[in-house]
Amino acid sequence: MQAFLVSFGAVALAEIGDKTQLLSLVLAAKFRRPWPICAGILFASLVSNAIAAEVGAWLAHWMTPEVQRWLIGLSFLAVAAWALLPEKADDAEAATGRGRGVLAATLIAFFLAELGDRTQVATAVLGAHYAPLWQVIAGSTAGMLAANVPVVFLGARFAARLPLRVARLGAALLFALLGLWILLR
Repeated sequence: MQAFLVSFGAVALAEIGDKTQLLSLVLAAKFRRPWPICAGILFASLVSNAIAAEVGAWLAHWMTPEVQRWLIGLSFLAVAAWALLPEKADDAEAATGRGRGVLAATLIAFFLAELGDRTQVATAVLGAHYAPLWQVIAGSTAGMLAANVPVVFLGARFAARLPLRVARLGAALLFALLGLWILLR
């Protein structure tokens, strides 16, 4: 259960103000069909998180525990620094595509936007550190949904009231604390 909870919290916090959250807002404003958008987010997140967690676990299999500890701890510190950088709505808007159904557009845009994203990197790091892997995937996906579904349903009013700077600082602090905890134990 710890793998699920840590993955959920880390991804939910890291996702606030992220480009995929901005993509959720763009898709909601463009299509005004929240259920297919949420389904696309779910499917894209499951695939992206499964790939990331598997890659993290595979890499962990080939490293000594000491090397893993240092790489994971330093990766969390790097993600903490990355979380401080604001995302741009232009990146999300460019990924939406035209001429596709709402579900397909969301699935493709979300999957592409997640490639190399800080939440995907965090999921890979969590997959290298925690077991069972399905809990990391489920927690990361649930965290992604927890951060994005309200944006889809509440749209621009929600995003305008959300203190994104404070959320980014909180996510950065969480990742930094996790990184230090891993390095110093």
